[in-house]
Amino acid sequence: MTEIRTDALPPLLNELEAALSLVQQALSEHDSLLLEQQAGQVQQLLAAALGQARGQALPAALRQRLARAGAQLAAERQALGRATASLDRALEVLMPAEPDPSGVYAQSGRALRQRSSGSSLSA
Repeated sequence: MTEIRTDALPPLLNELEAALSLVQQALSEHDSLLLEQQAGQVQQLLAAALGQARGQALPAALRQRLARAGAQLAAERQALGRATASLDRALEVLMPAEPDPSGVYAQSGRALRQRSSGSSLSA
């Protein structure tokens, strides 16, 4: 591998780290607009940084910063996945799936309820 000029990579990493920080802020503040904006920014910056680093020998400090950024991105992805799963569970409790159409409480169960209501008029 050849040693490259790495003077373009640190500014990219600075921007990437700042964008990841804003992603974390957006997640903690539940700011979906900021999250969407910064997620796109992170994607572009990470692709640019990896493109510059691909196939090149990087100094240890830059490799570590790039690895930390990747780890932070993975952590944010996991946090978002957990939040989404939690929201899905809450929605399932609040709005359960459609009831069984053959059940007693469905429209088709109306006749069944009338037949077995236990009132003295039905006897």
